[in-house]
Amino acid sequence: MNDTAEPLPPDELAHRLTEVFDLVGPLYRLTQHSVERGAAAEGLSVTVRAVLDLLHRRGPLTVPSMGRALAVSRQFVQRTVNEAAERGLVESVPNPAHRRSSLIRLTGAGRRAITAVLAREHRALRGTGGDLTDADVTACVRVLGELLRLMERADGG
Repeated sequence: MNDTAEPLPPDELAHRLTEVFDLVGPLYRLTQHSVERGAAAEGLSVTVRAVLDLLHRRGPLTVPSMGRALAVSRQFVQRTVNEAAERGLVESVPNPAHRRSSLIRLTGAGRRAITAVLAREHRALRGTGGDLTDADVTACVRVLGELLRLMERADGG
């Protein structure tokens, strides 16, 4: 193992990144199950939770832009937005940049729902152990960001 600050040679990097993917899959599935249980406590599906979180972080968005951000189809996002709208969590508003593609934004109820979910998740994440440092988390975010960009390019994104 190369413990220096020097960039890894491509073959060694590929092997080390495989270790990351070996952890990301189970982490994603376990997190999804945890989110499902927590979101269900708030009365939200995982998909509605994802849309509300995206709108909370980025502000009003079109359905196609949400699809790109979440790496899912526009149709899937539209069904999820419809579900959230039926529950009064989001609403359509005119889009000054594009007359045919409305912006979707959180309602007050949607903002309260996602704020409650995020607060519960924040409390759970505070229990993370391991004496992680800011540098550890920064490095993790950098590596995962690079892997995401690689996968987006491989997917034609």
